[in-house]
Amino acid sequence: MKTTDNKDVITPLQAVTLHGLFLERVRRTPDKEAYRYFDVPRNEWVSLSWRQMSEQVARWQAALAKEGLVKGDRVALMLRNCPQWVMFDQAAMSLGLICVPLYTVDRAENIAYIVNDSQCKALLFETAEQWKELNGVLGQMACVQRFISLDEVPGNDARLVSAAKYLPASATLQAAVPCTIGELASVIYTSGTTGKPKGVMLSHNNMLSNAYDAMATFLVRADDLMLSFLPLSHTFERTCGYYLQVMTGATVAYARSIPLLSEDLQTIKPTILISVPRIYERINAAIKAKLDEGSALKRALFHLAVETGWARFLRDQGRGGWKPSFLLWPLLNALVAKKILARFGGRLRTAVSGGAALPAEIAHLIVGLGLPVVQGYGMTETSPIVSGNSLDNNFPDSVGQPIRGVQVKLGAQNALLVKGPNVMMGYWNNPEASRAIIDADGWLNTGDIAHISETGHIYITGRLKEIIVLSTGEKIPPADMEAAILNDPLIDQVMVYGEGKPYLVALAVLNPVVWPQVAAKVGVRCDMPESLTDSNVEAKVLRRIARNISGFPGYAKVHRVLLLCDPWNIDNGLLTPKLSLKRNKVVEVFGSRIEDLYKGH
Repeated sequence: MKTTDNKDVITPLQAVTLHGLFLERVRRTPDKEAYRYFDVPRNEWVSLSWRQMSEQVARWQAALAKEGLVKGDRVALMLRNCPQWVMFDQAAMSLGLICVPLYTVDRAENIAYIVNDSQCKALLFETAEQWKELNGVLGQMACVQRFISLDEVPGNDARLVSAAKYLPASATLQAAVPCTIGELASVIYTSGTTGKPKGVMLSHNNMLSNAYDAMATFLVRADDLMLSFLPLSHTFERTCGYYLQVMTGATVAYARSIPLLSEDLQTIKPTILISVPRIYERINAAIKAKLDEGSALKRALFHLAVETGWARFLRDQGRGGWKPSFLLWPLLNALVAKKILARFGGRLRTAVSGGAALPAEIAHLIVGLGLPVVQGYGMTETSPIVSGNSLDNNFPDSVGQPIRGVQVKLGAQNALLVKGPNVMMGYWNNPEASRAIIDADGWLNTGDIAHISETGHIYITGRLKEIIVLSTGEKIPPADMEAAILNDPLIDQVMVYGEGKPYLVALAVLNPVVWPQVAAKVGVRCDMPESLTDSNVEAKVLRRIARNISGFPGYAKVHRVLLLCDPWNIDNGLLTPKLSLKRNKVVEVFGSRIEDLYKGH
């Protein structure tokens, strides 16, 4: 699948900058639908053409121009996914300003740190609730000369203004401040699973080249319709669900929220879905929970459909032959697969998974049902795409082959090294950290352990900094085990622990729907705290965990489990804004209870 399959793609050389990309799209297809969003007051979905978007960008440009900012100044935006995110981003870049995206769900202290570290001069946010959170840290954000709210927000701070009052009624888009393709475009702060977040500096070329080169693997057409729900502050969504869309002329619809995602899929009927594995894991858990309630015949029919669909996939890939069960596919498709795929809107051409590893078992199930999932790999520091599977060369248990223009190799301890135009300029105000991750020859150490197959497909096997070394000397990458354990619908979140210990233990957050069913079978009351420490309950959960990790070496056995009901989230400080687990924080919070799991050894 070649980029040239879409004749209307804008190349990096034609765009020069990310704002130049937008201007060229407006010039080429001014009246084509660019964005779709749900207008709450009107209670309906509304479309915006590229011309209409340009008119709105002009209003934001005119307003920002009055702030007296100079080229290179930083501005921040803390919005859910919406057209205004794009408008502000484009207006800022047209003035030579550097955008710093913030997560709407991040903690106020973290927001203040990022804003202060990057010395942002303006901050765009949305709601009164956000302003209430920011109020507690305003003293740490003296660098901000203007706070702009999309909603009407009450407040006494002289720097605060609503967009309705801030924006002129209309404006004409002025010529952009001159900028070259290699200049800094954005500073994006990594989540910081340990320590303070670092600001990744990405140039116009980093993101333009990454989007363009990715299209040789992930084909996007002008008639595609994407549903955007991953935060635009996440580089995966920003490159794939924003700049790639502008480059190709596709249309983006902004989902209302994660709780309404299922309904939005039915309404929008996207042709491309960009997601992280957690969404597919939830689908897998929901399917398993429903199957557990159904008859043995229903379960058998489902598994037959998945295995038949998987065999058909392997044949289509040239890695398998014809089987008699293929004759049953029309019936299995009608009874099982089609009904499940209908939940995605029924038009999906490609589903891209990235941001974390997609467990092989879940990929097997989803692909077997006929949903064309292709897994990719990357990180903020690589703009973010390093590799991906294409539809016609898809090894779902791998993260694919390097995209065009990107080189990979294995370094010490089989760490994956990356080199190419997508590699960041460095960390903001942190040359020491930049030198630690990028060597003198330009190779970036991802920190991920990998192996590369004869076909050139990359397999991520662990994380250098997340290796558990038991007191026995055995080394275990916990992420793989955790992914396997999460196949159990009983367990919503899990962390494997054992550094310096004689054996592994697990901390598991139970699913609030499945847990009462399991408790009833054991004969305990799920609403009683002591049920979580009941020896029979623990034994049952350990047996379930053992089944899921049976493919791991014998020493990689979980001997004890700490059962929890309260989920780990951003508010309690156990997850980063990108929903990565803060392992050190979890250990800090549950330290004494973890130690209890080792007593009497």
